[in-house]
Amino acid sequence: MPVAPTFPEQNLLLAALPERARERIFPKLKLVELNLGDVIYESGQPIEFVYFPTNCIVSLLYVMINGSSAEISVVGNEGMAGIAVFMGADSTPSRTVVQSSGFAYRMPASELKVEFNNDSEVRVLTLRYTQALITQMSQTAVCNRHHSIDQQLCRWLLLSLDRLPDNRLNMTQELIANMLGVRREGVTEAAGKLQRLGVIEYHRGHIAVMDRPKLEALCCECYEVVRRETDRLVSTRA
Repeated sequence: MPVAPTFPEQNLLLAALPERARERIFPKLKLVELNLGDVIYESGQPIEFVYFPTNCIVSLLYVMINGSSAEISVVGNEGMAGIAVFMGADSTPSRTVVQSSGFAYRMPASELKVEFNNDSEVRVLTLRYTQALITQMSQTAVCNRHHSIDQQLCRWLLLSLDRLPDNRLNMTQELIANMLGVRREGVTEAAGKLQRLGVIEYHRGHIAVMDRPKLEALCCECYEVVRRETDRLVSTRA
C-alpha cells in the first residue's frame, strides 16, 4: 500500500500556490485514501469535492451507451480532478476513476470556487493547469486516431510513470485496454513486445518499467508534447 503523504505540497499544484492562498486553503483540505477502481465522479452528477492527488492517479473516462470506454486524460500529483467547478459547470460528462491507488487531498468544491473568484493568482494557476490538461486531452485524441496500439501503450505507461513515485504500476491488461479503448488482445501483444525487448516486466497485473529511455524511444511524439506543456504551465516543475 502506498505511504500516506505528510504534507499537501506533495501535489505540485498546491505547492505552487502563493503563501497567503496556502494559509486559507490548506486548513480546508482533508487527506483521503483512494482505492483502485473507486469512482469519484460519475457522469452528470454534481461535483461536491475536488481532489488533489499526491501518490495516486485518477483517469477521466468517457463511457459510451454500450458500456465501452476510453480514457480522455490522467491526473496525478501535477494537478487536480474537478476542474469543471470553476469552468462554469457543476458536473462533468465523463467518469473519473482511480487508476492507481494512493492518497489525495480533498476540498469542498464550493470553497475552491470562492478562491477562484476572489484570488487572481489562484485563478491564473488553475487556468494554466487547465490548459495543460486540455493539451493532454487533445493529444490523446490525436494519438488514438493516428498511432499504433504499441505507441499508445508506451505513451500511457510514460504518463502514468510521471505521476508515480517509482517505476511500478498495478494494472491488468484488461483495464489498460479499457483505458485505451482497444481490444485486450492488442494490449497483450503490445505488452509482450515490450517485455521481449526488456523494456517492461509484466506478471499478473504488476508492471515494472526496466528501461525508460528505450520506452521513450519507442513512443510517439504525443508523450513529449504533453510532458513539455505540463512542465511549461505547472510552474513548480520548472
